[in-house]
Amino acid sequence: MLKIAISTPPQAGDRWTLMKQVGVECAVGGIRLRPIDGAEPEDQPWSLPSLKKAKDAYEAGGIPVKVIESRPPMEKIKLGLDGRDEEIEVVCELLRNMGKVGIPTWCYAWMPILGVIRTSRSISSRGGAHVSGFDLAQMPDRENLAEGTIRNIDGTPVGEQASSDVEVTDEQQWACLKYFLERVVPVAEEAGVNLAMHPDDPPLSPIRGISRIMSSVDNYQKLVDLVPSPANGICICQGNFTLMTDDLPSVIRNFGEQKKIHFLHIRDVQGTPEKFEEAFHDDGKTNLVECFRAYRDVGCQAVLRPDHYPKMGGDSYDDEAGVARLFAVGYLKGIRETVYSETA
Repeated sequence: MLKIAISTPPQAGDRWTLMKQVGVECAVGGIRLRPIDGAEPEDQPWSLPSLKKAKDAYEAGGIPVKVIESRPPMEKIKLGLDGRDEEIEVVCELLRNMGKVGIPTWCYAWMPILGVIRTSRSISSRGGAHVSGFDLAQMPDRENLAEGTIRNIDGTPVGEQASSDVEVTDEQQWACLKYFLERVVPVAEEAGVNLAMHPDDPPLSPIRGISRIMSSVDNYQKLVDLVPSPANGICICQGNFTLMTDDLPSVIRNFGEQKKIHFLHIRDVQGTPEKFEEAFHDDGKTNLVECFRAYRDVGCQAVLRPDHYPKMGGDSYDDEAGVARLFAVGYLKGIRETVYSETA
């Protein structure tokens, strides 16, 4: 059965209490993995002592951590720049230490320069709630991209390199990804850690001359075939995958039968890759019941977390203990219990 998690840093608080009360079973670790200047190796956030301390904190709070979704710096890896081998070694050290402390899944992403893009964070939705959205027609020219008007999903501006004349091609991206996977997958496999690739958000390529290769179902198959291994798998973020296909349950069954689904984001949208807005979990384009049946039928036991909640009342978009998150967890838990009871 799918396990319902919340994304949270390893500090107890109201969010932990509320989520345990509504039946959340585990945590997705929001562990900061930015390097600490001048720190000893054992004090870096990906070190064995640091990960063990974080894991112990989650367990003491009653929500054991099953996934790490944060990532150390990887831009040189994605762009094939000098210094990428040093960044890869940090990733390998992270994976080795995750295996040693027993954190089984790492979710990473492959979006050079631009990251997760939104052109608005205040679209009016049901009952006056507010959601984020993307509209390609509202994307400025390259020379104006870094002025701060276009934001990542966390509210930060897109990378400054976005306004340069650099071009990033599909061929370059696949070559860089293969270079990365050939070095990282054997380490993950030996450590007993699953890799889960998050899709591009939006799943659209190119954007202002920058290739985004994790934007189609076919490319996801190419990913898992690129370096074959049980460890080389995917994160199905349903908000993105439902923009890639008109038959998401079939896609779930395809990758589930290959045992490649290692992590799930359950959210929903309305629209197309070129223009969409986030939606409540019961108000998007996805048939969530059929998706859950597909996960059940292929025996998927991955961790799922709801995300990208609407802003309700006094909540903020990143409010881990907010009303929208409580609604999402309860709604998904109800679907899960109903679907799995059908075969009981």
